[in-house]
Amino acid sequence: MSEPVGLRARKKVRTRDAIAEAAISLFLARGFDQVSVSDIAATAEVSKPTLFRYFATKEDLILHRFADHNGEAARVVRDRPPGIAPTAALHRHFLAGLDRFEPVTGLNDHPEVVAFHRLVFTTPTLAGRLLQYMLDDEDALAAVLDPGVRGRLQAAQVIAVQRVLARTNWQKIADGRTAHDVHPEAVADADHAFAQLCHATGNS
Repeated sequence: MSEPVGLRARKKVRTRDAIAEAAISLFLARGFDQVSVSDIAATAEVSKPTLFRYFATKEDLILHRFADHNGEAARVVRDRPPGIAPTAALHRHFLAGLDRFEPVTGLNDHPEVVAFHRLVFTTPTLAGRLLQYMLDDEDALAAVLDPGVRGRLQAAQVIAVQRVLARTNWQKIADGRTAHDVHPEAVADADHAFAQLCHATGNS
């Protein structure tokens, strides 16, 4: 008798989570380049073919946390309330992320999150893969803003601003400050950055 669909789906989620947790634990302990896919599969107690069914590349084993946010900027713009300009919607969304101390904003001081970001930012292959995620986000955002070069330029500016803000927040926390301490500065930086975006794009 086959398993119910719901049970199979839950087992797949558990397997994916177990693989990802094993990978991140090993990467943080040894460094990305010192851990093989075979090491991860053995720790997660799965075969390599099973691992690759869930994660296409070694880089994806750690960057799936960023991938979960792929297309987020485009969704914010597409689903914004009537009368709200795209940049204003993105600004509000980023501020809401800061208030929730979401790791993607860089404003999270959990030791594993800080170490996770340090690993990503200091490992060239991971940084390169992360750049591809950002380019994908840029393409998706441009598609909902404007089909021409104007939309591409605005999307590039938005993604760059979010990247700089997140990296700035993370660096302050990596230097030993708490997320609650950095929060007011992070909000002020976001307000300033998005105000400049509005001025540059003529979009409020």
